Amino acid sequence: MPVNLSAPRREELFAVPGVELGWAEAAIRKPARKDLLVIRLAETATVAGVFTQNRFAAAPVQVCRKHLADGPIRALVVNTGNANAGTGEPGLAAAQATCDALGRLLRCSGAAVLPFSTGVIMEPLPIDRLIAGLPAAVERLAPEHWLDAAEAIMTTDTLPKGASTRIAFAGGSVTITGIAKGAGMIRPDMATMLGFIAMDAAMPRALLQRMTVEAVAQSFNRITIDGDTSTNDSFVVIASGAGAVTVRSADDEAYAPVLHGLCDVAQRLAHAIVRDGEGATKFIEVRIEQARTPDEAARVAYAVAHSPLVKTAFFASDPNLGRILAAAGNAGVVDLDPATVQMWLDDVRVVLDGGRHPEYREADGQRVMKQSEITVRLLLGRGAASTCVWTTDLSHDYVSINADYRS
Repeated sequence: MPVNLSAPRREELFAVPGVELGWAEAAIRKPARKDLLVIRLAETATVAGVFTQNRFAAAPVQVCRKHLADGPIRALVVNTGNANAGTGEPGLAAAQATCDALGRLLRCSGAAVLPFSTGVIMEPLPIDRLIAGLPAAVERLAPEHWLDAAEAIMTTDTLPKGASTRIAFAGGSVTITGIAKGAGMIRPDMATMLGFIAMDAAMPRALLQRMTVEAVAQSFNRITIDGDTSTNDSFVVIASGAGAVTVRSADDEAYAPVLHGLCDVAQRLAHAIVRDGEGATKFIEVRIEQARTPDEAARVAYAVAHSPLVKTAFFASDPNLGRILAAAGNAGVVDLDPATVQMWLDDVRVVLDGGRHPEYREADGQRVMKQSEITVRLLLGRGAASTCVWTTDLSHDYVSINADYRS
């Protein structure tokens, strides 16, 4: 069961002017499930994206990068059940054929379509079934289908993930809505497995790309479930240009509020991914303070968040908290002085100057460890940099889910 997470209600996901969504059941891997999504954009739209750092980047990621560089984007197409990764030249041809087929239906160039896939790696994409499903998805195109779209991109997710916000300005408002999927193979070498956020503001593409990178740094690049980076990770932000607000530069008075709204939606989606992590029973915030640099803070945070020993202790509600110190000490901060390190578990002070606090009692630690939401706070005593990473525990169910994934 997800950790304190419920599916969004349809009315909570606001329609974004200039963006239409349609879905189909194409039997990509299993019958009778939504597994194909089409998103059509207004001609005024600009699109930005960031992608996986995995060197085995999937065919759709490679095609997306090329199409984004080539010119305007008018549509997105997403399939689940098959990642089209590790498929060589045939995979690239299938991704391009998907774009061309949708382009014909929408009367735009195939180069104006971005393809996305998620699912099993190193299996041929069933391109005939995918293309056969496109007309039904196009027929369903409508602005209000965000919840259906969130359902259509799920794989091992137990719940659809979506979030919305509106930002008021004197001359109008900006609506921001996003969806994401991901429950495993999640670590920060870009973003989540798949995430799409749209807003109705108008914005130059270069500025939108800058905003996208900033949003990722505060959200999807601060989560980890199992330390693995997918071949298909993609995060795309759309500015449809169909609303009343235009953001022309980073100096524009609308820039900061729109960036804040984008970061808010991205972070809510990122948290939902962690809460729905495969087999997760705990939502854990690892907060590092007093580091020398932001990079140092992040290295220590991920050393703790990735540690199987730490994660299994959280699953067992076992306050074996020396594991956290051991993980922090193994983060590669070669001149870290243990005598300057302090640690809290929620409101319980565990470590004083590198050693067990004299007033710490294991019963207090166990009280916190039994909670479904826990904050680990480490002060390194080296500077003023800080960061947060969100992660999960590691349970028996994680092993079962991944052992049985293809069956």
